[in-house]
Amino acid sequence: RWQASTMPPLYRDRIRVIFDGIDTQRVRPDAGVSLVLAQGTPRQRTVRPGDEVITFVNRNLEPYRGYHRFMRALPGILARRPNAVAIIVGGADVSYGRPPPEGTTWQQHFLDEVKDALDLARVFFVGKVPYASYLRLLQLSACHVYLTYPFVLSWSCIEALSAGCVV
Repeated sequence: RWQASTMPPLYRDRIRVIFDGIDTQRVRPDAGVSLVLAQGTPRQRTVRPGDEVITFVNRNLEPYRGYHRFMRALPGILARRPNAVAIIVGGADVSYGRPPPEGTTWQQHFLDEVKDALDLARVFFVGKVPYASYLRLLQLSACHVYLTYPFVLSWSCIEALSAGCVV
């Protein structure tokens, strides 16, 4: 509806807003799901529903989708929730907005800004993941963080709600 409202008045009555929906049989809560993080490393950890898992998902980790705000808030969140882990999904490319400073990525730029205040053993960057893994992340998430500038509602937000996440 917001996108339609930005069209010139002459065309608005010719536009229909059609939501194509979520497969709620596939994207739904699953109390039996688990996920192994950092498998085969000293940081290996299994998370399940009921664990304090914070998820943040974007196609690419960049300011336009709130990655910078999330990273700046994360040290305080983890300090207040000593059992929480953060799982961050997304690539290092740029989908929207300007490129990062020369020689870095937005992911690294904002991680560098806060890394001294973070318990990095509790922060998992998993990159881009297959859809089935992404759904498992949502199904075990205790809190899904969704930040963006006014644009379009992301599939990750709608799917997080369908999976039973607190958003």
